[in-house]
Amino acid sequence: MIPLHDENPTGRAPVVTVTLIAANAAVFAFQLLLPRWGLTPEGFVARAGMVPYEIANHVDIPPSDLVPWWATLLTSMFIHGGWLHLIFNMLYLWIFGDNVEALLGRARFLALYLVCGLLAAAAQVAVDVGSTTSVIGASGAVAGVLGAYIVRWPRARVTTVFILLFLFPVVQVPAWLLLGVWLLLQAVEGLVSLGGTADVAYFAHIGGFVAGMLLMWVLSATRTKG
Repeated sequence: MIPLHDENPTGRAPVVTVTLIAANAAVFAFQLLLPRWGLTPEGFVARAGMVPYEIANHVDIPPSDLVPWWATLLTSMFIHGGWLHLIFNMLYLWIFGDNVEALLGRARFLALYLVCGLLAAAAQVAVDVGSTTSVIGASGAVAGVLGAYIVRWPRARVTTVFILLFLFPVVQVPAWLLLGVWLLLQAVEGLVSLGGTADVAYFAHIGGFVAGMLLMWVLSATRTKG
C-alpha cells in the first residue's frame, strides 16, 4: 500500500513537518558522502544507531558510539538504511503530518514526534533486549504520527495505490482502513519475527503507533497554537 495524498486540507503551513523531512534527507545525504572521506555508511550506522543491548544495560559496546549511548535514541531517528527506507518514511510523514501539526501546533507536534520515537525505541528494546544490531530510521516516530492521525481523522479519505501482483489499482479508502491494515501487518510480522532475527523493527512501529494514539488523546484535549 502506497498512500499518495489525503482529502484533508489544512490552512496552515506544515513548517515542522517540512523541517523534519529536510533533516532526515540531509542526514541521508551525509551518509552517501561518507565514502568520499574514507568512511563507511555501515560504520556510521553502528556508531550512531540505537543498540538495544546498550540501552538496556547502560553501556557502550564496540565500536564506540559517536554520542553517549543514551543519545543514540535520538540520533537513530534520523538515519536510514537506503533510499526506499527514507522515501516511504518521509512520504507517510508528509501525507499525515501536516494535519496533526495544524491541530496540535508546531511545538506540540514536534514533542509528539520525538516522544513517539523514543517510546518506539523503548518498545523495540523491551522485546529484543539482547540485540547488538543497530536500530535506525524515523519509522517509530512516523508511526506515532499515524496513530495520532487515526484518532482524529479516522474517516478521512486517502488516495492509495494497492500492489496486487502485477496490478496497481488506485483507490480511495478511509484512514482507519489504511492505517489499521498497516498496523495489523506490523503486528503479524512482529509476532513472526519473535525468537529470530528481523531486518525491520516491527515492535518499534507498534509502540510508536500506540504512543501516538495515546498522546493525541491527551494533547488534542489541551491543545494551544504552537
